[in-house]
Amino acid sequence: MNYVNNELALHQTRLATGKRINYAYEDPAELNIATTFDVRRQGLQIALNSIGDSKNMLATAEGGLCKIQDILVKMKSKAMEAIGDTVGADERTAVLGQLQDYAQEIDAIAAQTQWNGRTLISGSASQTTSNLLSFLVDSTGGSVSFSFGGGNRSFTVGTASTQLGFSTTDLNAASAGGAQASGVADIINTALNHVKSGVREVGSFMARLTFKEDSLTVQYINTEAAYNRIMNANMAEEQMEASKFAILQQTAIAMLAQANVAPQFLLTLFR
Repeated sequence: MNYVNNELALHQTRLATGKRINYAYEDPAELNIATTFDVRRQGLQIALNSIGDSKNMLATAEGGLCKIQDILVKMKSKAMEAIGDTVGADERTAVLGQLQDYAQEIDAIAAQTQWNGRTLISGSASQTTSNLLSFLVDSTGGSVSFSFGGGNRSFTVGTASTQLGFSTTDLNAASAGGAQASGVADIINTALNHVKSGVREVGSFMARLTFKEDSLTVQYINTEAAYNRIMNANMAEEQMEASKFAILQQTAIAMLAQANVAPQFLLTLFR
């Protein structure tokens, strides 16, 4: 009767908790192995979450760079308009104003591209290269640099009267068929190449993170399966065992009742 009650309580506990091992004394060795799997499983889950956050951060940086890339493409087109001899000084001045507006929009995008308060694309010379992505526009030294992960690439853009090194003289050249404007277009093209390189590198990092994510996902699934095999109860089997011991409990109670009645029959012989 005690044995049946203990076994019934064991299987009912497993059914209630869903775990095959609820106390260390039930299987100390298996519990130790399962704990190791559990620690690894949780570590892999944290790593997967971190990769997901990193990919979201890179996607934010990519979005900002792509917008800057689009603006630079438009800036190059505008600069090309000022190259021809048929364009007058007033038209070149108008183009310069539009280029300056575009440059200010680049700064605005750089300032808005953030992740958890951290600037991903810096838009002024005061920014440090510790940012993940940096498009540094130096209006004092006349240079523009693009860096990724601390690696700098810089080039000189001529005069520094405006944020991208464009001056009225650059675009308002009346000689050589707008040669100065052609130089500005080359400057913008160089900046565009650097931004395109940044977009490519961001995409490459995202691809590498995706490969790592796939690998860790496989490890997580297998570790989870190993943990579940040890710790989780087989609900169908436990239900069957609980039903069996419930029947045995009723049988034991019936047998005990018969045993208690037997002496009563013996006493009738002495009447």
